[in-house]
Amino acid sequence: MKRIGIICKRGWIEAPELLVNFIQWLRDRKHEVFLEHQTAISLNESGIPREQIPSLVDLIIVFGGDGTILGVARLVGRKHIPILGVNIGGLGFITEINKDEIFQAVESVLSGKCTIEERIMLNARVYKNGERTSDFLVLNDVVINKGALARIIDLETYVNKNYLTTFKSDGLIISSPTGSTAYSLSAGGPILYPTLDCIILTPICPHTLTNRPIVLPASFIIEVMLASESEDVYLTLDGQSGFSLKKDDRVEIMKSECKTQFLIPSGRDYFQVIRKKLKWGGR
Repeated sequence: MKRIGIICKRGWIEAPELLVNFIQWLRDRKHEVFLEHQTAISLNESGIPREQIPSLVDLIIVFGGDGTILGVARLVGRKHIPILGVNIGGLGFITEINKDEIFQAVESVLSGKCTIEERIMLNARVYKNGERTSDFLVLNDVVINKGALARIIDLETYVNKNYLTTFKSDGLIISSPTGSTAYSLSAGGPILYPTLDCIILTPICPHTLTNRPIVLPASFIIEVMLASESEDVYLTLDGQSGFSLKKDDRVEIMKSECKTQFLIPSGRDYFQVIRKKLKWGGR
């Protein structure tokens, strides 16, 4: 891995000396470094547009929080470039490496001691009046929910063209295993090991308490149609982008051909991560 891309959380200027030292450390080891444009400007270096980096590198190191990682995962798409996340934010569930571990972790990566962990991604397709109008790639989740003042909405849901149920709720979360520890978890969904090949459906505040979360094989295709009149229903993708839905709009969610590849430091224990960051099993 000689060509290394560096992408930082937008607006992050808290520790430029860390980046300067790290970049020089890489160059001293004969690695070619590609900086995204905004980060390069803050360091008085030359950079390239963020969207071009995946086509030029063998590895991307991301300085940021989980939101930055989600954006980079979508950016990489089908290019199969491994990602190493360095947490400079708060919880940092996906970005597992802390700033003070960066040199040791990257040394482990460059010496081949890290494993690559593949996570499934989801495609979400939006149909209006029977025609496909949008196609999205997500790592965490696809969410349909109502606004703060809207009434409960009806979400007619099908699995492999078979009717499942009509969720009468505040919304519905369709999540990957990676996203199981995000919004889905706060809505009562299960924690799934991130490399599993499945999809979670988690209703948000369902009117019928028997509508519980359900885990389905990732090979299944989920279709959700907004069956109620409402002016305040939104489709949100990885919590970062989205738009409003109207009655009879349909969202189709399926496993993507793309997978996100995360570099995992040796000795990392996922169960230790959820105990530490989610206080799982604590009293």
